[in-house]
Amino acid sequence: MTKRLLVMNCRLFDAEYQEKVSILIEDGVIRQIGDVESEGGCNVLDAEGRIAAPGFIDVHIQGAGGADVLDGTIDGLEAISRTCARFGVTSFLATTVYNASGDNEHLALAADCTGRDLGGANLIGIHLEGPFIAETKKGMIQPDCICHASMDVLYKILDITAGKLTMMTIAPELDGSLEIIHRLVDSHIVASFAHSGADYEQTLAGITAGISHATHLFNAMTRIPHRAPGPLVAIFENEKVTAQLIADGVHLHPSVLKLAFDILGPERIVLITDGMQAMGLPDGQYVYNGVEYESKNGAARYKDGTLIGTALGLSELVKRLISFTDCNLELAVKMVAENPAKVLGLTDRKGSIAVGIDADLFLLDEDLSVQATIVGGKVVFHK
Repeated sequence: MTKRLLVMNCRLFDAEYQEKVSILIEDGVIRQIGDVESEGGCNVLDAEGRIAAPGFIDVHIQGAGGADVLDGTIDGLEAISRTCARFGVTSFLATTVYNASGDNEHLALAADCTGRDLGGANLIGIHLEGPFIAETKKGMIQPDCICHASMDVLYKILDITAGKLTMMTIAPELDGSLEIIHRLVDSHIVASFAHSGADYEQTLAGITAGISHATHLFNAMTRIPHRAPGPLVAIFENEKVTAQLIADGVHLHPSVLKLAFDILGPERIVLITDGMQAMGLPDGQYVYNGVEYESKNGAARYKDGTLIGTALGLSELVKRLISFTDCNLELAVKMVAENPAKVLGLTDRKGSIAVGIDADLFLLDEDLSVQATIVGGKVVFHK
């Protein structure tokens, strides 16, 4: 039996004129947009004039709703999925690490749960930070999650993740990394630059080998000395390289965020959360990796002040992005829906509101708060 949902009286986020339209969804796919009449057996969601936007895709999120991918539990992945949906996210990559000397059941579970109904946003793959990264730029990644660049280790990872590894963050200056980058590209896995001490030339070599993306730009990489341009300049000047930005105003100063926006333009930016377990929880004291931290105003820090992540959802970060860059809603949505879909090769299914596209979308109010989220034609969140 065909499952139908009619979203009535909404305004498309990118429409030149703000007339109200309806969106007819059948069996999880958008079938018609415009003046659509309700039919028998069709569920109806009245948007009451709210804005309809394509579902956000978060390619870098480690945890949310009190859970972390590293927990290695279905309940944890469901908590992340449901929390994501509250912030307009309809698809995400489970972002985590590979334990080079221990248990990796969390990876096997994430692979097994990819594509499974988790109650909210779709888990569409795995983003692995490391293990082929520079110890000097490891950030919060633990030493036992770092190892020499080895094809043998890569094959172990590919075996554990069972075809669900979608993105890997890698340092191209390491011996053996370029061969691994070639292998990733051949396997249609996005090779992303970060957690690296590479200089300008080493970064260019990585890009030539197949790096096409940069993880949390500016963070965990060398800055820009004026006589040694470093990786950032190599990334900026290569138009085929897209880059993740965290728009919380903490990971990057708002002026630096605006500078990156002006250089890269809205075509090359992918907004991410780099979210952790505190996302979706109230401000307060929590424990991460056995150490107490405080979540306040969207930033999570250990007691010594060390920044460990963001607790803001993507819809909240979109608000800050618009504030810091003066871009409009259409461009902001592009950077968190269409652009990540392009990076992942999913534009034929996701990242827009169009006939034939997966029915992943959400409704937002004028203040950009999320009213309802639809994943595959199913309402998974409603305020």
